[in-house]
Amino acid sequence: MNGFIEFLTDPLTIAGILAALACFATIVTVAGPAMSHDKLSSRLKEVAKKREELRKRSRAELAKGVGSLQHKNANQFAKRLVDRLNLQKALADDTLTEKLIRAGLRGHAAQTMFYFYRAALPIAFGVVATFYVIAFGAELPLHMKLAAVVGGVALGYYAPNLYLKNLADNRRTKIMSAFPDSLDMMLICVESGMSIEMALQRVGQEIAPASVELAEEFALTTAELSYLPERRMAYENLARRTNHPGVKAVAMALTQAEKYGTPVGQALRVMAKENRDLRLAEAEKKAASLPPKLTVPMIVFFLPVLFAVIIGPAAIQVNEILSSR
Repeated sequence: MNGFIEFLTDPLTIAGILAALACFATIVTVAGPAMSHDKLSSRLKEVAKKREELRKRSRAELAKGVGSLQHKNANQFAKRLVDRLNLQKALADDTLTEKLIRAGLRGHAAQTMFYFYRAALPIAFGVVATFYVIAFGAELPLHMKLAAVVGGVALGYYAPNLYLKNLADNRRTKIMSAFPDSLDMMLICVESGMSIEMALQRVGQEIAPASVELAEEFALTTAELSYLPERRMAYENLARRTNHPGVKAVAMALTQAEKYGTPVGQALRVMAKENRDLRLAEAEKKAASLPPKLTVPMIVFFLPVLFAVIIGPAAIQVNEILSSR
């Protein structure tokens, strides 16, 4: 074990590892664009599947029904494990479907993989923490070893939810960055005589290069407007999937415009201005939060250097005077 630790702390070993990481980063940077795939086509395929599912539900009058959990695209090992251990009931989460939808993950395969990782990651993280404690933490007290193992298990248990939350937040940010511009384009389409369905479809095609996620949501909303029993449900589903107050306000405005017969173009004009103001307010909020965030780094890194520059010469002179006596 001492030889292994000496090997890891050897400067030549560290230099070799850093060189290997640099080579790997260079290869990934160069080969990344070549290996990147078209996200828009895959997203549109998922939307097409969802549209076909809505058509079948509408024809069978089962739009509000809940089907059994199926595993069409899930990993076969994960599928068998989830079915055999009945993890759907053991790790049941009533808000899981909504979380997956907000993260852009649709279909029963996503639920299967979530349950699989929810059960597998605590075991994997616990095993890794145990191995680390045995290999490198022999001198640690017993309570520190137990804390490390329990912390690893807890991290593995909450990691899937944290991943979903981060994925949903990033997706919402990407959607809202292009949403005010999409409202302006929808306003132009509606005032030119298009219906709201055609406007959503056209704007989704135009906004796809800037935001694939927003184009996906517009395409799905267009499908829901065609096959759901009430148009109000399509607008509410759009607001629920995005989980943003700006989209919720637009959905409510469109619902009221169709209910009371008010001009849709006027509602879109007001909502576009409000969403631009909301985006500007969020940018101002981020700018205002920078000074408090920079306080701690300035105290930790700048003040000691400043004190050294100011007090250093005086301390050297005092030391020379005292040494000369």
